[in-house]
This record gives sequence, C-alpha cells and structure tokens, in this order.
Amino acid sequence: MSATVETVRAALATVQDPDLKRDLVTLGMIEDLAVEGGVARFTLVLTTAACPLKAEIEADCRRAVLAVPGVTEVQINTTSRTRKSASPTADRKALDGVAQVIAIGSGKGGVGKSTVSANLAVSLAASGARVGLLDGDIYGPNLPRMMGVTRQPSQRDGKIVPVGAHGLRFMSMGLLVNAGEAVVWRGPMLHGAIKSFLHDVDWGELDYLLVDLPPGTGDVQLSLIQQTFVAGAVVVTTPSTVAIEDAVKAIAMFDKLQVPVLGVIENMSYFMCPNCNERHDIFASGTGEQRALAMGLPFLGSIPIDPRVRAGGDEGRPVVLTDPDTVHGRAFQSIAGQLARRISIQSAAMAESAHA
Repeated sequence: MSATVETVRAALATVQDPDLKRDLVTLGMIEDLAVEGGVARFTLVLTTAACPLKAEIEADCRRAVLAVPGVTEVQINTTSRTRKSASPTADRKALDGVAQVIAIGSGKGGVGKSTVSANLAVSLAASGARVGLLDGDIYGPNLPRMMGVTRQPSQRDGKIVPVGAHGLRFMSMGLLVNAGEAVVWRGPMLHGAIKSFLHDVDWGELDYLLVDLPPGTGDVQLSLIQQTFVAGAVVVTTPSTVAIEDAVKAIAMFDKLQVPVLGVIENMSYFMCPNCNERHDIFASGTGEQRALAMGLPFLGSIPIDPRVRAGGDEGRPVVLTDPDTVHGRAFQSIAGQLARRISIQSAAMAESAHA
C-alpha cells in the first residue's frame, strides 16, 4: 500500500500543539505537503522561532507520519511565522512590520531589568527570531554600554535606521547624545521621544520589539501604551520584599492600562559559590515566584546572581553569547523560550476570540 498526501495529512491531524491544544493541520502549521516514493515531505510552521517545544513537535510529527503504511522516510523543513497581534482598540495601532511589542518593566530601579532585557533580546535573536530592542529609559540609557554600541544611527528616506548589534536592531537615546550628557526633559518631550522611537525609526520586519522601560510607573510607560498596541509586559524583580512590593505596583499599572502581564522574572535569585558549590539566598529566594502565582500570573523563571553577568554588561557582551552553557546563560535562554511561548498562546487566544 502506498502512502498519499491525504493519508499523511490525516496522520498529522492527530498531532496537537502542546500549548494551543489543537491539531497542527487545523492550526495551519503544515504546508507544502508532498509524498513521493515512500518519502513524505512537508514544512512545519511554528508560531515562533524561539519555540522551546520545537524538538517535541518535530518528533511527534515524525512518529505519526512514519506510522502511515508506505512511508519509509520523513523530511521536515521547520520554519516559523510569528502571529501579529490584533489591536483591540482604535487608538492603539500596531507598528507596521512589527508582530509583537513587548514591554519589560519593573517597579523599582536596581533589579537588573536592562540586563534582563538585553539578554532576552539576544537570546530570541539567537534562536532565529527577528528582534528589535528599544531603550525606553530616556534619562538613564544604559543599554548602549550593555550592547557594546557607541556609533550613532544613520538616516534613510527620512527614517532613523536602528543600529545592528548581536543579531538584532537597537535604538537608544544614549546613541543620540554625547557620553555623560544629561537629558533634562519634561513630560511632553518624553512623549515626543517615545513617539519618534516608535514611528520615526525604520524597524523593518520584526517578530518581537522589546522595549526596556525605565523603573516605576511614569510618563514613558503611559506614552508607550498610548502610541502603539503593546501585546504584553514582563515584570522583573528581585526576591527582596521591597522589590516585590514595587513589582506589584508595576503589575497593577499594566492592569489599569489593559496590558496583559505575560509573566514575572526573579533576577538575582540566588548565588552559587564557585568554591564550595553551595547555594546562598542573598536576597531570599522564590518570593517572586510565590507572588506571581498568588496573583495568577505565569512565572517565567529565575536568574542567579553571578559576577560574569555584571561583567558582560560592562563590556557590551551579553552573557548569553559569552557563557551560553552556564547556569545563568541557560536561565536567560529558558526564560526567552517561555516568553515566546506565552506570546504565542496569547496571540492564538486573541485570534480565536476575534473570530468567535
């Protein structure tokens, strides 16, 4: 008995996306299906290049198709197509070419939010996603140093061209002012700067635009959400009680502004002593996870404190590139995958409710 396109498609219809809980054929994730001489070929279109379940889904597809009588070989071409958010409001328009705008916030400074933003952006880009990183901290732009970028952006056809860095596109106020120069602006000027960074920068085609917000709940946060549709927010905290209390305020702000919180990240969660190999909870540990779960929010993961993370930021070399196989390097990569996963689930749910 020889296999046909119909029998192979029927087999693939038994394979479910573990997150979306629907079969791959119904979800439109199977394309270019062909069967020739016992060889089944098809394209598997994932919802994100950073999908942490890629290997599992590929294995499930291969197993299902090999069970079809007459199939002796399976060739899978895996690609991705990030679903673009559908704006629910008329006054919050999605950016042209940008599938998802993600805000990275915190209730207070000093929790390592910019470090987390840089490493998450680089991790997503390393997975194959098209990523942009916008430094939204107008007063204290630290990301140019953390990304190792000093050159000014160029212009093309009346638009600012973001600077390329570590496989992604990057823009910051720190690239437009002299080193050490203070930006002393009132609220309306901040609003104008955020508007310009969003609409006057040629971001091109992006799967994700991560916006590193300043700490707190002020003008920049409001301006960002007024200027474009933000698909979701991530809140970074440390385990200390003071940081957790302020993180709760940031979560409440996003809730008031109708921006879903995709998850909470606990940074500087613990320290692994390189000499005795014992774990030390310097700021306590696990309180970020406990508070996130108590509020019904996903906990994306914890990141240990390590001198190499700080050194990577100072030297403009994010640790996910220099130390990818360390505990902290793997933590950033895991969190990036979980973030991409949450975005895909949310986008699918929004698309389904829009068509209901």
